[in-house]
Amino acid sequence: MFTNFSTFEINNQGVRISGRIGGKLDGKPLLLIHGHPQSHTMWHLTAPELAKRYRVVMFDLRGYGDSDRPTTDALHAPYSKRAMATDAMAVMAHFGYLQFQVLAHDRGARVAHRLAADFPAAVERMMLLDIAPTLGMYENTTQLFATLYWHWFFLIQPAPLPEALIGDDPVRYLHGVMGARYGGLEKFAPAALREYERCALIPNSAMAMAEDYRAAATIDLEHDRFDVAVGKKIDTPTHVLWGAKGVVQQCFDVLDLWRDRATHVTGLPVESGHYIPEENPAVVLQEAFAFFKS
Repeated sequence: MFTNFSTFEINNQGVRISGRIGGKLDGKPLLLIHGHPQSHTMWHLTAPELAKRYRVVMFDLRGYGDSDRPTTDALHAPYSKRAMATDAMAVMAHFGYLQFQVLAHDRGARVAHRLAADFPAAVERMMLLDIAPTLGMYENTTQLFATLYWHWFFLIQPAPLPEALIGDDPVRYLHGVMGARYGGLEKFAPAALREYERCALIPNSAMAMAEDYRAAATIDLEHDRFDVAVGKKIDTPTHVLWGAKGVVQQCFDVLDLWRDRATHVTGLPVESGHYIPEENPAVVLQEAFAFFKS
């Protein structure tokens, strides 16, 4: 699915991060970050086209794909978005990129949010897909959101219950999360779905996924609340797309929540459910080419 891309592995403070790089050698660097419960494979319909204009770098978040699933601690710090943002910085520094643009979906967009907050000089522009800020979503949770995004509240339960239930049949869990959304499993290319299934079966995947969400409900909120308390806003130009047929559209005022956290925000709903790069890759490319500098 990624002809003309090369695989790589880097080490960030003992955590092995896996990914791919390709595209225009003298193009501006563009970092792609995937979401839950997927891997960088989710960019298979967009990365080849983006590579015609940019130097495209993709990596698997820690806990996902072929990256490591590190042991955790009581604070869930190894799975904080701050820790994942340092993985992104390490990947880009490995290739000599100190400034770059970011396209990110779902959990990856939460990492991008923290990346822009912690490393503002590094992120020139970012385009985020189908999320509102984590703090805003938790503070505005309704029964409808809790029902439709049940995995947010299941995965944050104390270990080992989520790990045990997912571990009994990881593929069933993956199908349950991805298939229950608009369009079902049919919207995913068979080869991509097989790749997501393969990675879900890697040992400790259930632990890592749960820790990602436990961090989001604890230490990540602490980091976000600190930023709010000191009046820190993201100054990076930010463009947000969300699925017109998705849960975020139903439950949140996406632009209003982002304008609470960032100073330069644009965005719009698009014809899609949650998995925009696989449901409507054409609109992702259209918006990316219009927004990113080349």
